[in-house]
Amino acid sequence: MKRLNFTLDEQTIQLLKQIADQYYHGNKSHAVRAAIEALASQLGHEGWVVAGFVPVSVDTGAKCHTCHRQFRAGETLYRPVFRRGRSHKALPQLPREQWLECSDCAQAIAAEYA
Repeated sequence: MKRLNFTLDEQTIQLLKQIADQYYHGNKSHAVRAAIEALASQLGHEGWVVAGFVPVSVDTGAKCHTCHRQFRAGETLYRPVFRRGRSHKALPQLPREQWLECSDCAQAIAAEYA
């Protein structure tokens, strides 16, 4: 074990005490460890990430999922293709709604996952 010395504000101290008392029999060390583990699991979240995009010619008007610009029938948008992976932007489940991106947003998203 190693002793760390850091300062917490009063609200954080009260929250730590409440969580430790309620879930960890008053053990603040266990409460802090659980909080850090929860934070760590969110930072490298395992889930569905964008693997690429497939062009789609829209039959009716549609809007970009990210920038919300409107597009007319006949224009080309891009549907994301998902794969399992780790990312801070990973989705816990595949989206159920229609998800289309304009070319600018698709390129920006693809660059994030490259």
